[in-house]
Amino acid sequence: MVRFNDIVDEILKYNPQADLPMLEKAYVFSAQAHKGQTRLSGEPYLVHPLEVAYTLTKMNLDIPSVVSGLLHDTIEDSYVSKSEIEEFFGKEVAELVDGVTKIGQIPLKTSEDSKVENFRKMILAMSKDIRVILIKLADRYHNMKTLNFLNSDKQVDIARETMEIYAPLAHRLGIEWLKGELEDEAFKYLKPLEYKNIVSKIAKKRKERDTYIQEVIELLKSKFQQYKLNAEIFGRAKRLYSIYRKTIIEKLELDDIYDLTAFRVIVDNVKDCYLALGLIHSFFRPIPGKFSDYIALPKPNMYQSLHTKVVGPYGEKIEIQIRTHEMHKIAEEGIAAHWKYKEGSVFDPKEDKIFSWLRRLIESQQELKDNKEFMEIFKIDLFPDEIYVFTPKGDVKELSKGSTPVDFAYAIHSQLGHKCVGAKVNGRLVPLRYELKSGDIVDIQTNPAHKPSKDWLSFVKTSRAKTKIRQWIKAEQRERSIELGRSLIEKELSKYDMSLTKMLKTGELLGIAKEFSFETVDDLFASVGYGLYSPLQVLGKVIPEAEKPGKLKQIISSIKKGKDNAIRIQGVDGMVVRFAKCCNPIPGDKIFGFITRGRGLTIHVADCPNIHMYDEQRRIEVTWELNKNYTYPVKLKIIGDDRKGLLSDISSTMASNKVNIIGAQAMTNQDKTAAGIYEVEIEHMSQLQKVIKSIQKIKGVRSVERIRGTV
Repeated sequence: MVRFNDIVDEILKYNPQADLPMLEKAYVFSAQAHKGQTRLSGEPYLVHPLEVAYTLTKMNLDIPSVVSGLLHDTIEDSYVSKSEIEEFFGKEVAELVDGVTKIGQIPLKTSEDSKVENFRKMILAMSKDIRVILIKLADRYHNMKTLNFLNSDKQVDIARETMEIYAPLAHRLGIEWLKGELEDEAFKYLKPLEYKNIVSKIAKKRKERDTYIQEVIELLKSKFQQYKLNAEIFGRAKRLYSIYRKTIIEKLELDDIYDLTAFRVIVDNVKDCYLALGLIHSFFRPIPGKFSDYIALPKPNMYQSLHTKVVGPYGEKIEIQIRTHEMHKIAEEGIAAHWKYKEGSVFDPKEDKIFSWLRRLIESQQELKDNKEFMEIFKIDLFPDEIYVFTPKGDVKELSKGSTPVDFAYAIHSQLGHKCVGAKVNGRLVPLRYELKSGDIVDIQTNPAHKPSKDWLSFVKTSRAKTKIRQWIKAEQRERSIELGRSLIEKELSKYDMSLTKMLKTGELLGIAKEFSFETVDDLFASVGYGLYSPLQVLGKVIPEAEKPGKLKQIISSIKKGKDNAIRIQGVDGMVVRFAKCCNPIPGDKIFGFITRGRGLTIHVADCPNIHMYDEQRRIEVTWELNKNYTYPVKLKIIGDDRKGLLSDISSTMASNKVNIIGAQAMTNQDKTAAGIYEVEIEHMSQLQKVIKSIQKIKGVRSVERIRGTV
C-alpha cells in the first residue's frame, strides 16, 4: 500500500524544490472528502487517490499534477465543488480535476454517436492540458489492478475498454511501461486461460531465466569493456500480453517461443548506439530481417532506439534494444519527458512538433461537426499501425491496415464472410476490394446462396479471412470430389447389375474403404473423385472381370507401405504416396505434399526449387511417421585425396553406422583428388548427419555433401 511519504520521497528525487506544503494540504483535503468511503475491496477510499498520485510521480510530473491526482475524485464522489478546489489550490489544479471528472468512462455498449461524444470530451480535455489525460491514465491503471472485486461482466467490459482505448493512448503518448501494464492487466480478464498458462510456464523457468539474463549481461559488459564502451545493461522477461500476441501472429505454441527475454543497452550518445550494435553483431549472430532503426526513423510517439534480434548463448534468441540516456528517458516517461511544466503554465501544443498528432485532433474537434469524420481522424492518429472500424451497432473491430470489407465480414463471423456479396461503407456501396479506413462504419450485404470466391485470396489481408476462405475451398472441393467419386463408382457397378445402395447398407463398401486405410466411405469416394484411384482399383475385389492377378495386391501393398511406414497426411488417409526425385526427402526434412492427378501425393522438401510449379490449392500439410523398417535413398558426394584404401575406409564407416550402400560411382580428378557419388539407404536425418560426421573424420576426406535430385 502506498503511503503519503512514498509520494514525497519520489517527488524529491526529481524535483527537490517541490511545493511540499501544497501537496500535504491536498492529502489532508482528500482524506476529509473521502472520509468514511470505502472501495469494493473493503479498503479506505483514500488508498485509490494515493496510488494515482504515486503513479504520476513515476512519470516525473509536477506538483499541480500530483496534487490533482490526490483530488481527482473529490468532485465526482463527494460534495466538493470545483470552486472550492480553486479556492484552496488555485485555478490550475481546479481545471485539471474538472477535466478528469468530465472525461468520464467511454461506454462500449452504446450508440456510435454517444461513443464519439465521449471521445470528443477526452480530446477537449487534452486540448486544454495534456496532464488531464495522464491523470486519467494513472486512474485507470489502479482501477485495473483492483478489477478483481467487480463482477465478471464489468471486468470484461472495463478490460476491453482498457485494451481498445487506454493502452493504445498510453502507447501514443510514449509511456511504454504503462501501456504494457495496462495490456497485461486487461489480458488477465479478456483471455484468462491463456493468461494463466503463460504465467505458470514462465514461473517454472524463472530461476533459470534470471540466471541466463545475468550471464548475458556479464558477457555484454565484458565485450564492451574491451572497446572502452561505457554502457548500462538491463535484462527482463517480455510482457505477458506481448508473448501472447507473438503466439497468435507467428502461429506458435508457447513452448516454441524462445525469445522471451529482452535486453536494454543504455549508452552516452548516438554514435555509441551504432558502435554497440556493431559489437553485438560481431559476437552474437544477428537474425536476418529482425533489425529496426528507430533512431534514424523515430516512431510517431517520439520513441527512439535500435532494435535487433540475435542468437545468444545456448542458441536462444534474444532481443536487444540500444538507446541513449535521453532516449531511454523518453521511452520511459513518454510525452512527460518532452514537456516540463513550470508553475502556473498551461499546455500549448504549438510549442513542440511532437504534438502534431494532437494538434490535428484538436483542430478536428473544433472544426468537424460530423461525428463520422471526427472518428476517422481520431482513429487514424491514435492508432497509426492498425485500423479500427465499426459495425452498424457501434461495436469496434480491429483490422490490419489495408483490410477490406471481406476481412471485416470474416472478423465478425465466418458465415457472414462466406455469404458476403457486397458492402456499404459509411452508407455508400463499395467494391469488396475497397480498402477500409479507421472510423469507417461497415454494413455487410449477404446472400444465403452465395459462396466464397478463390479470387478473394488475392486481396484479403487478415490471416483469419485467408484461413476461412481456404478451408471453405478445400471443403467444397472435397464435397465435389465425393459426389464425383460416388457417381463414378455407381456407374461402374451398374455395368455389372450391382447396386451401390445395397453395398452401402450391407457395409461391404465400408469394408473396401478400410482396406485402403480410409475411415469412411466418403473418404473413399473423395479419393476416386480426386483421381487418386480409379473405380476399377476400388472395386477390383467385387468385380471378377476387372481383376488382374497380382496387380491389385501389388497396388494396395505399395499404397500401405507408403502410408504406414513413411508419412502421416493431415486430414487425408489412403493416398498413393511418392517421394519426389528432384529433392529426395528423408525424415527430418521439412516437407509438403502436392496432389497430382492420377499419381497420388508427391512429397517434396520445403525448399525444393520445383514447388512453384504446383498449384497452391493442391498443397497438403504432411508430417513424418517414422518406422525403423523403412529406408530412404540418399546420395552423398564425397571428395578426398586419391590414396590407397580411401574407398575401403568409406565403405567400412558406412557399415559401422548400419548404412547400406546401394550404388556407387568413383572417379579420379586431374588435381589428384578422388570423387565418389554414393547412394545409401537412410532411416532418418539424425542417422544421415551421424554418417556425414563419421566420413568427415576419415583421413584424406575433404568434403561430404548431400545431393538432391539426379546427378
